[in-house]
Amino acid sequence: MLTEINPKDPKMQKIYNAALQEFSQRGYDEASTNRIAKAAGISKALMFHYVKSKEELFLLLLNYCQKTIAEDYWNKLNWQEKDLFNRLRQSYTLQIDLMKRNPWIFDFTNLTFETKAEKINQKVADIAKQQHSSCNKDLFQGIDETKFRTGLNVERCKQLILWGNIGFTNEILEELKKADRDQIDFQAIADKLTQYLEDLKDVFYEK
Repeated sequence: MLTEINPKDPKMQKIYNAALQEFSQRGYDEASTNRIAKAAGISKALMFHYVKSKEELFLLLLNYCQKTIAEDYWNKLNWQEKDLFNRLRQSYTLQIDLMKRNPWIFDFTNLTFETKAEKINQKVADIAKQQHSSCNKDLFQGIDETKFRTGLNVERCKQLILWGNIGFTNEILEELKKADRDQIDFQAIADKLTQYLEDLKDVFYEK
């Protein structure tokens, strides 16, 4: 049974963010609780007042990320929005808002690895089965296809936009990995995303 911890506790939030970065950059086996405590600005003894071990911290993070992404991203998406590019803009906005509070959350949830700890491997596998594995594709379901230019193969267009969406998102995440997280200009990122979506709209939609 994992310890129930309030993620809104400021100290716990610092531990979570420090641990998300450490695990994302080094994986579970190479991650150091010493570095996590130092990055969180607390003593290792105090950190272990909140969590009993590195394994428990990692498992708590898995649960935390799964719940947070569901509540603050997936469940907040307005599925009644039928314009594809408005829906994508909404998706990006929610992701940016989430990253403002948890800069490494998507890096952590995108990890694919095998560890030396079987309990960790099993938990990762269990969560992977529960996740919205087709999240990107779901964003393209139930949209207003009449907005596309006459004569275009809409399904092929959606596939091209999906690939572009994945590639652009990965590009943004790679840029964020190299940046000082405290100095990230989220408004500049939002403006870049808006222009990107407007350019795609000009290519695929009727004028």
